[in-house]
Amino acid sequence: MKLGIVYHMPIWRDADGRLREAEGSFARYVDSLAPWFEGISLCAPSPEAPPDAGSPIRAANVTLAPLPAFDGPAQFFPKLPQMLPRLRSWVKGIDVLHCRIPSPAAPFAFAYARASRKPAFTLVVGDLRALLPTVPYRGLKKLVWRAYTEFEEAAIQWMAGRALTFANGDALAAKHSRPGRQVHETKTTTIRATDIAKRTDTCLGRPVRMLTVSRIDPRKGLRILPSVLSRLAGLGIDATLDIVGPVVGRPGEDERAAILADAAVRRVGARLTLRGALPLDSLLPMYRDFDLFVLPTLPGEGIPRVLLEAMASGVPVVTTRVSGIPSLITHETNGLLVGQATAAAIADALAHLVRDAPLRQRLIAQGYRTARDLTLESQAARMMAVVSRELGVPMRSVPITTSA
Repeated sequence: MKLGIVYHMPIWRDADGRLREAEGSFARYVDSLAPWFEGISLCAPSPEAPPDAGSPIRAANVTLAPLPAFDGPAQFFPKLPQMLPRLRSWVKGIDVLHCRIPSPAAPFAFAYARASRKPAFTLVVGDLRALLPTVPYRGLKKLVWRAYTEFEEAAIQWMAGRALTFANGDALAAKHSRPGRQVHETKTTTIRATDIAKRTDTCLGRPVRMLTVSRIDPRKGLRILPSVLSRLAGLGIDATLDIVGPVVGRPGEDERAAILADAAVRRVGARLTLRGALPLDSLLPMYRDFDLFVLPTLPGEGIPRVLLEAMASGVPVVTTRVSGIPSLITHETNGLLVGQATAAAIADALAHLVRDAPLRQRLIAQGYRTARDLTLESQAARMMAVVSRELGVPMRSVPITTSA
C-alpha cells in the first residue's frame, strides 16, 4: 500500500538526494508512519531556493511529489490552476490519502480521493477560528483572512464528516466530533524513546536559564516575555531567556521588533536572546542546557509539540491553560498551567519553580513518564491500528496496540 500525505510544510531534495524539511517535526512524523506502508508519497511545496540546513527524512521508502512553492494561502490560491492538475494526478498514484489540516491543498486532494473512492484519514492540528482575535491584520486583509478561516473551517468539517479523523488534543477532538462520527484524540510528538533524558533537577546555578521554542508570531503570546524577565528580576531571581523559532511574515517581523523594543525599555535586553530557527536535530539536544521552559501561547493550537520536547529533556514546563494543553499537562503533576497569559502569572509560576526544588523534581520525573507514553513509535502504532481497523487498510507492520 502507498500512503499519500498532503501538507504545506516545504520539502526539498538536497545535493546528496535526501529529502529534507526545515523544521523537523513533520520529517519525524513521516518517519514514524513509514514502517507501516510499502511507500509514502509526500505532496508538498518544494522551495525554489532550498535552505542550506534542514532535518532529513530518514525512511528509505518516502518520495516527493512537489507542488509549486507557497508560504501560505495567499501564495497557494493564485497558483490553483497549476496546483489542481498536479493534485489530481498525484491522488491517482496513491492507495490511501492522509491530510494534515488545516492546509490549503488538503480539501482539493480530499475531493479527488473521494471521487476515486480511495480511503482517507485526516489529522487536525490547529484551530484557525480560535486564532482570529489575535490576527494582527486590519481592514481588507482582516476580511480576507476571516473569509479564508471560514473556508478552512467548512472544509475541515466536511472532511471530518466523511473520513476517519484524528485531532491533536481533546479540545480539537471535541470540536470536530459529531453524532455518529467520533474524532479520535491523539497527541502529536517528535520524541523518540532514545530522546528521553535522565537528569533529575535543574535551577542549580545562576543565572536560571529559561527557554521558549515558538514561531515569532502575534498569535503565540511572546510579547509579554520581556515583562516576565523584568518581574523575575524584581523578585530577586537572576534569569535569562532564549527564544528559538522562525519569524513568520510581516506580522512576525513586527512582533520581533516589539519584543526587542520592550526588552530595551525594561532594561532586560542583555538577558534576552532571539536565536532564530533551528532544525530539530540541533534543537533537541539544546533543551538540556536550560533550566525552565516557558510558553505563554494563546488559543488556536492543538497541543504544541515543544511541550513534550521539554518534558523529554527534563525541563520543567510553564504554559497556559488553553486549547488541548490541559489534556497533556496536569497542573503541578507534569507541568504548571496558568489561566491567563499575563506577565504576572507567568513570572509567579516560574519563580515558584525556581524556589521549590521538590516540585521541580516531581515535574521532571512525571514529565519523563508522559514522554515515554507518547513517543513517536507508540503514537504511530495507536493511529495505524485505528486506520487498519476502521478503513480496512493492510499494514506492513503489526500494530502493538489496538487502542485509539
